[in-house]
Amino acid sequence: MQELERQLEVAPEPSEVARARRWVRAQIGGGRPCPACPDAAPGDTLVLLVSELVTNAVVHTGRPAVLRLAVRRPEASRAERGCAGVPVRLEVVDGSGVAPMPRQATRCDTGGRGLELVEVLAARWGWQREGEGKRVWCELDCSPPGQPPDEAPRQGRRVPASY
Repeated sequence: MQELERQLEVAPEPSEVARARRWVRAQIGGGRPCPACPDAAPGDTLVLLVSELVTNAVVHTGRPAVLRLAVRRPEASRAERGCAGVPVRLEVVDGSGVAPMPRQATRCDTGGRGLELVEVLAARWGWQREGEGKRVWCELDCSPPGQPPDEAPRQGRRVPASY
């Protein structure tokens, strides 16, 4: 069941990345702890993930995009498997059908690490075709208020496009 779902239209301009970061901060608590991310670290991680996904859409497609944020209540089946976190999902839908491709950035490169960061920071991520374009998404499992974060190390997991 959804608790929050919002979207922001993003123009194909680099300044939109900062606007998307401000927007997501406002959506996840307006300066207060987020119900899904009560401590600062997951909220900061969410903002970084937004930054990377929107940057990829703006830089690599040169087309408008839509950023979506959805906070959902944990499903009973997830809780039974020990996944008690609140799933927070980010999606960026753009008009380019070109698949997102992780790059191998060298030590001196100033870019090319965005999808590597998404892989490391998100619990899950993937992409799928969306009409003529694509949807790139990631999820973060945040602890509900009053519950300590999961102590297990987090690993990102890419889900194939057929997901």
